[in-house]
Amino acid sequence: IVGRELAKDPAIIVAAQPTRGLDIGSAHYIRQTLVDMREKGRAILLVSADLDEVLAHADRVAIMYEGRFMDVCSPEDLDRKKVGMLMGGVTAAKETA
Repeated sequence: IVGRELAKDPAIIVAAQPTRGLDIGSAHYIRQTLVDMREKGRAILLVSADLDEVLAHADRVAIMYEGRFMDVCSPEDLDRKKVGMLMGGVTAAKETA
């Protein structure tokens, strides 16, 4: 299904859990295809519970808590602790208080 949809060369791609449940080879193919689409200038919204996947492939990461954005930043500016704190609703101001 994913291959068929990506073959249509869409301008915007919403990929929700694109590699969940796939074998290693299929997951690699999907990730590489998404990277190729990004390099062709396509917009990709990657929604994934796999933090490693998000940090490895995202240009920007948006972290939400209770339906609102806590932060939008580059993956290089994130670590697991910061992601966890933001996912729990903790902001920098709360953390230092």
